[in-house]
Amino acid sequence: MQVVRKRCLPLFVCLIAVALLATLSQAQKTPGITESTIRIGSCSALSGPASFLGIQTQLGALAYFHLINDQGGVNGRTIELKSRDDGYDPERTSTCFDDLLKDNVFAMGFFVGTPTAAKYIPMAESAKIPVVGLFTGAQMLYEPLKHEIINVRASYFDETREQVDSLWRIRGVRKIAVIYQDDAFGKTVLEGVQRALARHQSAPVALGTFQRNTLDISAGLKAVREARPEAVIVVGPYAPMAAILKEADASGWHPLFLTVSFVGTEGLIRAAGSDADGVVVTQVVPAYDRTDLPTIRLYRNALDKYMSGTSPSFVSLEGFVDAMVVVEGLKAAGRDLTREKFISAIESLHNYDIGLGRGFALTYGPRNHKGLDSVYATIIHNGRAEVITDWNTLQGGRETNVALQ
Repeated sequence: MQVVRKRCLPLFVCLIAVALLATLSQAQKTPGITESTIRIGSCSALSGPASFLGIQTQLGALAYFHLINDQGGVNGRTIELKSRDDGYDPERTSTCFDDLLKDNVFAMGFFVGTPTAAKYIPMAESAKIPVVGLFTGAQMLYEPLKHEIINVRASYFDETREQVDSLWRIRGVRKIAVIYQDDAFGKTVLEGVQRALARHQSAPVALGTFQRNTLDISAGLKAVREARPEAVIVVGPYAPMAAILKEADASGWHPLFLTVSFVGTEGLIRAAGSDADGVVVTQVVPAYDRTDLPTIRLYRNALDKYMSGTSPSFVSLEGFVDAMVVVEGLKAAGRDLTREKFISAIESLHNYDIGLGRGFALTYGPRNHKGLDSVYATIIHNGRAEVITDWNTLQGGRETNVALQ
């Protein structure tokens, strides 16, 4: 028996060596994976008039990755985030994406904007590289299903339905106009508004537009004001929306203004000051003062520890949650990591409690790459966003002027 054991020992050692070599070979074959690291890439708006959105998204993601790395990483590997700037400019997307491929990243995420996402999606599908967490709710991300694109947030259709239904059914508002950024983002949200109004056999009473990355909003504002709407849904990032609010206030025009989460609530408050008071903003992640929720506590602590001096925001919280989804996928995919295993691992998260409370459980599947669908409304009051509990009794802001217009 002792002889047999001695003869088996070299074979056993060889099998172990072969297994280790196979694991090492797999890590070498999969881009962005080494024995000790996983590299994630991001193209985002780190400069230009939408830079608050890109920077905050990155801060949230980095805060979570730092937290995970301090705990030993994922399956023995730490996470690196390679960030590049596209300036929220579709013309810069090809270069940014190609640079990330040269950076040899395993997956991508934390992109900002619909017009840029429209360019990145076919690139990701062609390269067969997963993209997780895009700061946009454009319907093209969800329909038709795109194997490599993993969405976390609710859609703009979800947000506009919440806005229109609340205005129509609760407040009795009938004259709703839209001022939108004249690109893929603006047109997507406009379509959401039109669909929501069609359910009430109605349509926008007026439309106004402005160009992306500009503050030239006067013509669009004038076109809408002439229709005397009771409520105006504005579709754009914080800078042009602030310009719209300031010009409307200067002219004494005070309808109820609403916008979707992409605006960047804190960026809007900073840019518009007191003119932001009374604006309704739909949100797709819980309020960051909900420290009764485990993930909000984790987010606030991580922000304090790793991003000292950075104030919380809805945008960085969303980046934090996106990073959590990346990590959960990496954990479930196991040590023998490939891109396909990563996608399948995320698809395996069904009714997954991510610590954001009731209504915010992640649900994915092979036919569903939209993790969350919860939406709620806030109103800006005295420089902060407050949750609307009753649309009929909004406190503060300019809602008292709505019926007069």
